[in-house]
Amino acid sequence: MKTLGDLTGRRILVTGSSTGIGRAIALEAARGGADVILHSRSGQGPAEEAAEEIRALGRNVAILAADLGEAGAPEHLSRMAWNAWDGLEGCVCNAGVDTLTGAGANWSFEEKLARLLDVDVRASLLMCRDLGGRMREAGGGALVTIGWDTADRGMEGDSGELFAAAKNAVMGFSRSLALSLAPEVRVNCIAPGWIRTAWGETASQTWQARVLRETPLRRWGLPEDIARMARFLLSDDAAYVTGQVINVNGGAVR
Repeated sequence: MKTLGDLTGRRILVTGSSTGIGRAIALEAARGGADVILHSRSGQGPAEEAAEEIRALGRNVAILAADLGEAGAPEHLSRMAWNAWDGLEGCVCNAGVDTLTGAGANWSFEEKLARLLDVDVRASLLMCRDLGGRMREAGGGALVTIGWDTADRGMEGDSGELFAAAKNAVMGFSRSLALSLAPEVRVNCIAPGWIRTAWGETASQTWQARVLRETPLRRWGLPEDIARMARFLLSDDAAYVTGQVINVNGGAVR
């Protein structure tokens, strides 16, 4: 008997999959039976560790490296991923720029905007169009993008302005691409709420309190919460679901 979210025999690419949400999605896809192509900028360190975890689950795994902010990189990664195992049945375009922690936190507003538009928006659009077209010619597949649950409502501050601009673009594109690729290829977008990734681990007590106050389930979301939704959307259990932006946010209303 097949389990919910069965991905047996599927070949899945997950971009930005060495850490955080992307890593959780890649591991969940492997638990569902998929062979997984991991992607990171360097292809080393955390990506290799994630690959070992996937191999331990008995699945095939490959690692591809690309800086999706560079010209031509999204198209190159699409070709490499498609050719790695002679096709794909699914892709999660998760790669995004971290402007909240590390070096990115010190960039100017203009630099953050440029990087977000290059990686979160441009790379996602180009890869989904390319891989979606290949999947349609091959007979079918599923694409998943990553939005933000607050993008269409807005949030105060530089980060709110930046992420609203970038993620609204991804969300609107995903709805439109679903129409372009139907009926062969399904396209859906997951809009996470407060997810405890690197920034959440170090957020101030003010932000910790805000998360609990704004989330009816009274907890941070985990990368695994997003991963389980991605697995469902990639599977045949979501065969009648396309063109949707699905909030995974503990019921948050801001």
